[in-house]
Amino acid sequence: MTPEAVIFDIGNVLIEWQPEGYFDRIFGRARSMALFAAVDIHAMMQRIDSGADFANEIARVAAQHPEFAAEILHIRDRWCDIAQPAIPGSVLLLRALRARGIPVFALSNFGAQNFPLSAAQFPFLSDFDRAYISGPMGMAKPDPAIYAAVEADCGIPPGHLLFTDDRAENIAAAQRRGWQVHLFDGAPGFAQALVDAGLLPPGLQIEGDAE
Repeated sequence: MTPEAVIFDIGNVLIEWQPEGYFDRIFGRARSMALFAAVDIHAMMQRIDSGADFANEIARVAAQHPEFAAEILHIRDRWCDIAQPAIPGSVLLLRALRARGIPVFALSNFGAQNFPLSAAQFPFLSDFDRAYISGPMGMAKPDPAIYAAVEADCGIPPGHLLFTDDRAENIAAAQRRGWQVHLFDGAPGFAQALVDAGLLPPGLQIEGDAE
């Protein structure tokens, strides 16, 4: 069946989220590896995505690991340098769907305080018809409750939603609810999925500047 709405994850779908690469560049590979071995940065971010205060949680973790405090605080103080750049092909697909009048939603694990920073940096993050951001919702993927909340709010039957995400566990949770899904591994593959779903015409050129 043809989807009635397309739902985008944000991190590693519309903007890159590769903190290990950032710390490699800024602090060197050895220091970066030591940081991620000693501190569960991704668990910290999951707590923020689930509703913990962005600045307070980072400061708390930094205080627990004084030997890495400077590095950890970079996530608070240099957020927009870390959560970037945009993924141009995906942004162009978002715009192509909107141009055809197809509703586009976001469903993203993102903190309540840091999401506005990224939205100010990347105005296309304000282009969604509906944005389901985990931090303000107090729940995060792959918790089934967040998918149920999306269904209840938008009123579209699960089988008429097409969702893309780069994490297999998030896709699996949506698929169990009956959503149509695409495991994101690059804009060209998602473009083909949108063509196959009858939402975009064949031969769409997705290369170009997304700024």
